[in-house]
Amino acid sequence: MESLPKYYARLFSGTTDALEALKEQNYGKAQDILIKAQQDAEELYLQEGDLLDEEGE
Repeated sequence: MESLPKYYARLFSGTTDALEALKEQNYGKAQDILIKAQQDAEELYLQEGDLLDEEGE
């Protein structure tokens, strides 16, 4: 089985945590979790692209 990219796993985890915060009606926390997960996933995605570029050289 092929593993998922780290950025996908981070975003999925953040979404799961945000849904839990929504169940608790903690909307600010849910928003913060989603923003952080999005930022983390973007950084991981960019790092992965940098690694691929380095391997291609």
